[in-house]
Formats: sequence, C-alpha cells, structure tokens
Amino acid sequence: MSVSTKPMIHRLPITKARINLGSVVRRIHMNKDYVILEKDGIPIAGMMDIDEIEDYLELQDPALKKQIAQGYEQFRQGKLRDARVFLKELRGKLTTPKRKKKSA
Repeated sequence: MSVSTKPMIHRLPITKARINLGSVVRRIHMNKDYVILEKDGIPIAGMMDIDEIEDYLELQDPALKKQIAQGYEQFRQGKLRDARVFLKELRGKLTTPKRKKKSA
C-alpha cells in the first residue's frame, strides 16, 4: 500500500541553508518539500524540486499552455493515438534513408 504524503513547507534562515545546502537540496529533491529562505525573519526566496519548477516555467508560456489545453480536450474527446504507433512515426521522420552509391 502506497501512502502519499503532502510536501512539507520549511522556513529556514538563509545563513543556515547556506551551511547545510547539500542536505537541504537532498530533502527538497527526495521528499518534494518546499523551503522558504528568510533573512532577518523576512521571506526572500523559495526552493522547490526541479520537476515543479520546470512545470511552472512551462505554464508561463501561453503557446504551451494552449497546447496543453488542446491535448486535454482531445483526451476528453477520445482522440488519442497509441504511443507505440506515434513513436514509430516519429522515429521514421527522424531517420534519414541511406543513399545508394552510384556505380561508375
């Protein structure tokens, strides 16, 4: 049985984070925790796992956001292609056919 836990939000002085950066980053990556960095008790920055940052950045691109919405709509309408078929098509487009040698 898999137990899903919510990520923890930790508040940490920036000086303590600097001293323990390796363990802080490991905890963020392994546990998907969040860290709010503080200077003199004032939050100044946040840290999260790279997967979440990439997701966030992708959603900032309006064209990509539209493409994701279109994909969900196609999914809801049942307009899907088998992934194996799609990958075969993609591989076919990426490989260039070998040229035959001309005989003299």
